[in-house]
Amino acid sequence: MEDNILLLANCFHIATFNDSMDELKGQDILIEGNRIKEIGEGIELSTEEINGAEIIDCSSYLVIPGMINTHHHLFQNLTRNLPSVQNVKLFDWLTHLYPIWVNIDGEAIYYSTLLGCGELLKTGATTTTDHHYLYPESFKGDLMEIQFEAALELGIRFSPSRGSMTMGRKEGGLPPREVTQSTEEVIEDSMRVINKFHDPRPLSMRRITLAPCSPFSVGRDLMIKIAELARAHSLPLHTHLAETLDEEKYCLERFKKRPLELMEELNWLGEDVYFAHGIQFNDAELDLLSRTKTAISHCPSSNMRLGSGIARVREMLDRGIIVGLGVDGSASNDSSDMLGEARNAMLLQRVKYGPKGLSAREALSLAIKGGAEILNFPELGSIEEGKGADLALFNLKDIQYAGGLSDPLATIVFAGYNHETVYTIVNGKIVVREGKLVNLCEEEIVENVNRISADLTKRH
Repeated sequence: MEDNILLLANCFHIATFNDSMDELKGQDILIEGNRIKEIGEGIELSTEEINGAEIIDCSSYLVIPGMINTHHHLFQNLTRNLPSVQNVKLFDWLTHLYPIWVNIDGEAIYYSTLLGCGELLKTGATTTTDHHYLYPESFKGDLMEIQFEAALELGIRFSPSRGSMTMGRKEGGLPPREVTQSTEEVIEDSMRVINKFHDPRPLSMRRITLAPCSPFSVGRDLMIKIAELARAHSLPLHTHLAETLDEEKYCLERFKKRPLELMEELNWLGEDVYFAHGIQFNDAELDLLSRTKTAISHCPSSNMRLGSGIARVREMLDRGIIVGLGVDGSASNDSSDMLGEARNAMLLQRVKYGPKGLSAREALSLAIKGGAEILNFPELGSIEEGKGADLALFNLKDIQYAGGLSDPLATIVFAGYNHETVYTIVNGKIVVREGKLVNLCEEEIVENVNRISADLTKRH
């Protein structure tokens, strides 16, 4: 099978996000297969290339590298906007939702994955993870295989985590027993999914991360064994940490340690580790993260939604800590809007630090370069010859950006209201065309998600 050829012609503005942060006007991008072959002005195709090529007039489009979502819980799409948890803190939110989530089945996993990944593609994300930690004892089938199947159909680059919970209420944890597993079950299945799904190649479409849920739902023995297993296979490690003051209180009472101190004791620090949220770190802990090169997935919309606080992202960046962006679970956001997440990141840091708290380019860089570093995709995260062809295109001649073209890149963060791309390209293939998913019917996804969601909440 010959490589597909795609020419993005006469691009209005290209934000490369290379080391020099170069921005180009009126240039072409030639994609061959799954890589960027050439960037330049007036690229000419041979007769043979023209016959097999698709040429897109990009004279109205901003082109950026595809954004990379570093934290999500896709199954939560089925329970977003529930009135009973619209105005509660994290622990109360979880204890109310666990009894609903216990009834999630294979169809629910499939359609919630389609929905969340579809929203991400339509808002400029080309790669995503998923932190799925919920394994109801009634669930039948291969949960991660269902997710990979959905991601493959959509065409998104997928790097989910095999999450886990082992500590139910009887053991002093937060979740009910019905959604927890034993340490042995988790380790055995983690090894299975690594062997079955993990593809370490540079532009792999499927990777595996290992991610016990949190200090209040996972035993110490699993944390230690999972870290050993991940490092034996060179996989990233991930968990929630320092999200709320309630979590800090829990750790101090149960372990006599602050959350990050506990992670240090369990050998959960280093450049292969990243934590979701990281709101409640003190100065010494930020310094420790910096020294150990431990990264953070910042989830501003969820942090605002649950009233958890404001992460000290400005200070993290100034210390050299790698920070990526995560939309987080769609029951605490409540959407998978990647460009919207970049906007909220910028605005929330300005609430804490003033108008220079975070620039538009810094916010997008978290979503692009930070995500590529965290999920270990060095051949993504910039538009350069030889790099992977994952791109997001925005129509800047649309009404929502009118008057904002003095800075074509910043306008998609400062202005705009629907955050949708006109084209999204993953692995050299168009997966969103003229704002619509290419490979699946959006109306069918919506209809099935609404049906499954209504059934889940009715059964509770």
